[in-house]
Amino acid sequence: MSLSQSEGKPGELVEENRIRELAGLFLRLGATAFGGPAAHIGMLRDEVVARRAWLTDAEFLDLLGATNLIPGPNSTELAIHIGYWRAGRRGMLVAGVCFILPAMLIVLGLAWAYVRWGSLPQMAGMLYGVKPVVLAVVALALWGLGRTAIKNWWAAAGGLTLLALNLAGWNEIGLLALAAMVTVAVANWRQWLPRASAGVLALWNQAGLWASAGWAQSDIEKNLGSLFLIFLKIGAVLYGSGYVLLAFLRADFVERLGWLTDAQLIDAVAVGQVTPGPVFTTATFIGYVLAGVPGAAVATIAIFLPSFIFVALTHPVLPTLLKVTWLRTALNGVNVASLALMAAVTLQLGRAALTDLWSGLLFAASLVLLGRYKVNSTWLILGGLLFGWLVQR
Repeated sequence: MSLSQSEGKPGELVEENRIRELAGLFLRLGATAFGGPAAHIGMLRDEVVARRAWLTDAEFLDLLGATNLIPGPNSTELAIHIGYWRAGRRGMLVAGVCFILPAMLIVLGLAWAYVRWGSLPQMAGMLYGVKPVVLAVVALALWGLGRTAIKNWWAAAGGLTLLALNLAGWNEIGLLALAAMVTVAVANWRQWLPRASAGVLALWNQAGLWASAGWAQSDIEKNLGSLFLIFLKIGAVLYGSGYVLLAFLRADFVERLGWLTDAQLIDAVAVGQVTPGPVFTTATFIGYVLAGVPGAAVATIAIFLPSFIFVALTHPVLPTLLKVTWLRTALNGVNVASLALMAAVTLQLGRAALTDLWSGLLFAASLVLLGRYKVNSTWLILGGLLFGWLVQR
């Protein structure tokens, strides 16, 4: 199997079966994938590598590295890449939409309750049981992917260095760029270092200019068109975590336009964090608060649209790009950096998830059930919800 496999044209029956498989898988993940991008990546690996063998760990890492090189929500873009790989452009659309739709509908329901009653339902008890399960999913994914990505001692040393730098507060995009440049430099330092350094830094600087770009005026009319353009801009330039998303949203909707209060923004981000599926469904909540159901639909489409475009542009040429030696080498470095960033999130999640004996036991049991008995992570997530509800009653 190779990255060029998706370019073939399977028979109609095979393609329809693949479309149905993609729809069923990503609808389920969109409704149960708690824990943010790192957890989503872990669940995706469990489903498409360990269970279905659609991809090898090496191929999965290549797609993960590719998503880290473009703006937008990483786990959503990885889902879109997998759909493209499995069933072409139709698969790309089905996988992306099915992953986003359940989360959007859940957030839409919470937004309706928020506007009607002025507060959010309490979910802390249920999430108490979900966090240890999510931690186990991510830990096992790191172990499996790490055995593929870490090929020698200097890759291991580089990964640990990147992990330490990220925990010390270094920017995620800076670390990905650093990993790419250093890996290319080690492999081809005489020929490629100056060009790679200049190219990556130029792209990084340009991304910063795009990210800081905005409208000169602060009196944009509050309508669906303006809402669409603002979220389209955010989806097209945003790199990094949910905290970076918070900074973009606050700059536009609180400080520049005054359409939201800080309290409303915090509630919106909280909903995106505690519900399953992509964190970017925060846009659904904000769109509903500002303009009802049409606003929710427009905001959701706008913030995710760039991801579909970026994947559609990059996926077909990825097999060709991977044949270019220095790009292949750079992507290997990005893959190690991606795992280092996942490891940092795992450590942070561990501090929040393992707070007492019960959560520690649930984490250990989840590791055994996932690793030894191959229990589907979706069932464990649902079990964690029930466990948290019972323990916290």
